[in-house]
Amino acid sequence: MSTSEQKTTNTEQVFIFDTTLRDGEQSPGATMTLQEKLTIAELLDTMGVDIIEAGFPIASNGDFEAVAAVADQAKNAVIAGLARAIPADIERAGEAVRNARRGRIHTFISTSPIHLAHQMRKSEDEVLEIVTRTVTLARNLIDDVEWSAMDATRTPLAFLSRCVEAAIRAGATTINIPDTVGYSVPEEYFKLIDDLIKTVPGADDVIFSTHCHNDLGLAVANSLAGVRAGARQVECTINGLGERAGNAALEEIVMAIKTRTDELPYHTDIEATHLAKASKVVAAAANFPVQYNKAIVGKNAFAHESGIHQDGMLKNAQTYEIMTPESVGIKSTSLVMGKHSGRHAFREKLKNLGYELGDNAFQEAFTRFKALADRKKHVFDEDLVALVDDEMGSAADRIRLVEMNVISRTGGTNHCELVVSIDDKPVSVSVEGTGSVDAIFNAIKKAVGADPHLVHYGVDAVTGGTDAQANAHVRLEMDGRIASGSATEPDTLFASARAYLNAYNRLLVERGASAQGAMAG
Repeated sequence: MSTSEQKTTNTEQVFIFDTTLRDGEQSPGATMTLQEKLTIAELLDTMGVDIIEAGFPIASNGDFEAVAAVADQAKNAVIAGLARAIPADIERAGEAVRNARRGRIHTFISTSPIHLAHQMRKSEDEVLEIVTRTVTLARNLIDDVEWSAMDATRTPLAFLSRCVEAAIRAGATTINIPDTVGYSVPEEYFKLIDDLIKTVPGADDVIFSTHCHNDLGLAVANSLAGVRAGARQVECTINGLGERAGNAALEEIVMAIKTRTDELPYHTDIEATHLAKASKVVAAAANFPVQYNKAIVGKNAFAHESGIHQDGMLKNAQTYEIMTPESVGIKSTSLVMGKHSGRHAFREKLKNLGYELGDNAFQEAFTRFKALADRKKHVFDEDLVALVDDEMGSAADRIRLVEMNVISRTGGTNHCELVVSIDDKPVSVSVEGTGSVDAIFNAIKKAVGADPHLVHYGVDAVTGGTDAQANAHVRLEMDGRIASGSATEPDTLFASARAYLNAYNRLLVERGASAQGAMAG
């Protein structure tokens, strides 16, 4: 890419490389369906993400198909497939992105002493030979090749420099310096990028990239330090989703650059008004709720409760807000929703909250809203968001709760009778348990004929008050796979049952099994 294409006005462009669909999906329980990946990829492409890492094609047929489908769909973004420094990986990645308007092979190899000794079992010279050979192979398949040094921040500078030089000589066009385990601090990471750019032959001819993990809570700070040192690509994810403590959050990177141009004289091509919607879509697909105080897109990011803060906001919003909610796609509204609200008001409210539903989905959401409004005195924006996300999240479930009756006894066993629909066929069971939730989960396991391990179960309230909706979270493990489910209902027991079923449905999708097949097994 020419220098003129990388600059707008007097600021240099920072290219946004989103790895939500690859590194983000590696979070335990965050597995996404093909349709969810396509929806997220389309949104990322629309909002101006420069490079979308769509997956790890060699990992499974499902991953290959997802990368290929995203490559077929993308209109603007470069589509990248990840590959280890293994010829079969690289060839598979090249095949997956073959139909992209602009494709990229992203290949990586470990470089740190601890990785070489315990994981790679290779010498430095052997690693250098592999870098040259595999990057050359990738470059023979495609013009756009990114090379990454896994665990770069724990690699001696002299050896890392030799690896970077070898990758550049072999044809890499982007050099990624990952803080794979979130070990670095900003000053240290700045110096590492700065030293490499200044000392490695050919560094001026490639783009340097950051990929920082958040184990010490420094992923965004380290990424921005890398940009200040000369990196012009940042690898990040929506909501900071990713391995362990996650990655640098895309929305935080974008808004830091947008808000602090005095200290960060750069720009991105991201349309920031899409950030709130992207956060919601990814959170719903991955079943990873966004923490309330999450920067930029959290529930409380633009909320003010303190009297002093409220007084300042009423006089001048800039007293306590350094950016407007509208700038990230969050719109305030004066509509008060209740049981007397009609379809027009409900549709306008959803639009203000960032939802555009088709006729059938809208009617189902409206029906559930009216039922909720009859049972709940105050319906808040958070209730509507939970209601719509819950409806969208369970739309493709093949096993659904039809009817449930729970009897609780003091000092005795509890009883659950339920009917579930499995591929549109009703199944009835009656089971006892030591508690109400235990009886419900036992009944579901009996109905579906499987016994997944319950990793996590939790319930929280969407809003305050005794009439608040219950938001239940369930995480299940079966055959080495983990899936999360959630559901929102005014009744805690119904929410728990539907969350368990939602998680089990996701396990079925990940296993590639049918609901009937799972029962037979």
